[in-house]
Amino acid sequence: MGGNTLAKLQKILRIKNVDVSGKAFLALSIISLLTMACFAKWNLVVEAQSNVINVGPSANFQKIQDAINNATAGDTILVASGTYEEDITINKPITLIGEDENLTVINNINNDWVIQVSQTNDVTVCNFTVKNIKPFIEDTGEIYISSNCHNITVCNDTIENGVDGIIAFASSGDHFWGNIIANNSGSGITFDYSNDNDFSGNIVSNNVLGLSFTSADGTVVSDNTISNNSQWGVGLYFSDNNIFYHNNFINQSQVYSPNSNNIWSNDSEGNYWSSYSGSDSHGDGIGDTPYAIVSSEVDNYPLMGVFSEFNVSSGTATYQVSVVCNETVNDLSFGFGQQTGNELINLEVTDENLTAGFCRLTVPNSLMKPPYTILDNEGAISYALLNASNQVNSLVYFTFPSTNQTITVISSELLQLYIQLSNELTGNQTELLGVLGSLNATYQGLLGNYTSLSTFLSQLESSYLALNASYQQHLSTYSENTQNLQNLIYIFAATTVLFLVTTVYLSMRGQTVRKRTESHV
Repeated sequence: MGGNTLAKLQKILRIKNVDVSGKAFLALSIISLLTMACFAKWNLVVEAQSNVINVGPSANFQKIQDAINNATAGDTILVASGTYEEDITINKPITLIGEDENLTVINNINNDWVIQVSQTNDVTVCNFTVKNIKPFIEDTGEIYISSNCHNITVCNDTIENGVDGIIAFASSGDHFWGNIIANNSGSGITFDYSNDNDFSGNIVSNNVLGLSFTSADGTVVSDNTISNNSQWGVGLYFSDNNIFYHNNFINQSQVYSPNSNNIWSNDSEGNYWSSYSGSDSHGDGIGDTPYAIVSSEVDNYPLMGVFSEFNVSSGTATYQVSVVCNETVNDLSFGFGQQTGNELINLEVTDENLTAGFCRLTVPNSLMKPPYTILDNEGAISYALLNASNQVNSLVYFTFPSTNQTITVISSELLQLYIQLSNELTGNQTELLGVLGSLNATYQGLLGNYTSLSTFLSQLESSYLALNASYQQHLSTYSENTQNLQNLIYIFAATTVLFLVTTVYLSMRGQTVRKRTESHV
């Protein structure tokens, strides 16, 4: 959280500089540098700086309120780790920073509120644990911002165990980010007649009511996890034009919104709702059907997974990488390959749903440009570069098996080309193996046909030999029959000749006898 806090603190300090000029601008610039050093490492040595006041056991002030009373507009008060049992009232534009949010503790002892900001602008309170240890009293809690305050920043604080965690009453243009607001018996944060605020990157959990709005308009609520609040995640009473997007609503009852009209998405991006039962046929991390909040309000672009945002650094620049995932993303880090120098993002994902996982990453192109190569525990996985990608960001969608995963996203045109060629070669090899198998099958078929034809030829040859033998036998019989016929013809001819000779002889003999007979007569 330190990197996120530093970047956001710099942003807030830049916001404050907008209305400051000249010497005040220079002073706040110095404060900004000192503040960054404080977050990076507490052992800050400040010499002869009139606008920095230290609080701690060995400092000039042991009480935070004493340091505030002695501060002037624009001063920064650095509070060492420890437990401070006191009630604080801030009535001048100062920056109050604790050494460690977990170890710099302020406990309420007398008043209804631990920290009150009253009748002033441009106050920052960061890096504290704020607890109200008094018994339950209605309208008490940890931090109270009174009317006519503007540009109040509450950041990176743990605010717990009170009635109401934070109340912003009739103030405007305030900033609340990076806080944990939990275990309060009333609301986590209440906006009463308080307009145009920024509430982002907070965890609001285990309160009775998470966020409460009463006649409060125009606040942007984004990148928060609002979970396990027993009554409602958000209650809106006569409050309009508040914008909610990229929040995670994980409550039994999500929103109560009578007589209000608010906006539940921004730039076609809505919120994650644990009670949403729709599907995502487009594979873009956004549900196909709207989520009905109340009868008159809907989230038209409900997210299919929990939204997370991570700050990563490359060189001197800080970038935000956002993730929508249906599994738990424990960590996201940016670095470079040890051997290749390729830019890469690592995600540590825990499977808690026992279902196939998906993630949608929004990656700044100035950090990592496509094409990408994405690896899970088993190897390369396919991804889709969504149509919502533009010149600023690339939106990458991918799925992975239901198991704990370390997923690596690599930006490398050369590696992408290598994998593409490898896939093509693998595809060609598969195709060639298929062709070879087909040819082998054809060869086996032809070999079978050859064997059948060879068998048939042998059968034909046997039949031919049998027919030839029969033919030879027939020919021999025919020759024999022909010879017999010739013999018969010869006999018939001889018989015929003999018959004719006999006939002629007998005829001549008969004539001779007749003539003799006639001569005797």
